[in-house]
Amino acid sequence: MKLSHVDDSQQPRMVDVGAKPITHRTAQARARVTFPADVADALHAAGYVTPKGAVFTVAHIAGVMGAKATSQLIPLCHPLSLDKCDIVIHMDGRDALIDCTVSCRGSTGVEMEALTGASIAALTIYDMCKAMSHDIVIGEIRLLKKTGGKHDIDQVVSGVVA
Repeated sequence: MKLSHVDDSQQPRMVDVGAKPITHRTAQARARVTFPADVADALHAAGYVTPKGAVFTVAHIAGVMGAKATSQLIPLCHPLSLDKCDIVIHMDGRDALIDCTVSCRGSTGVEMEALTGASIAALTIYDMCKAMSHDIVIGEIRLLKKTGGKHDIDQVVSGVVA
């Protein structure tokens, strides 16, 4: 199998997307942050505010910033002009689920932007809450859905199509 990010000499390269058609592209990724029970209870009781501030609000902003900065963080990603970046964070038991949905009109996909946005939001939640416990776990980070490219993907997550 020929990999797109290496040349014939096996050196890394940025893929040439100049000849690819411009289409509307979307991607949705999810990250999971699991809190110890006492931390989840304390956060809920405090309205998800710590001495550092409103945890989910700050994580939301950080996730958007992360998605926008993906090409600065992942070496071979193309810089993209995003049309939209939505971050939704909700609790599911002791887990914070972070969904990042990104879209653009372009010749390359936005999967990495969605994954980066979800990841940065998860890291921000950890940072905002680490004074309460270092047993917080950033778990699964995965692509749920992508459209507009060569291969559309729609993953089933916990029995629900995302």
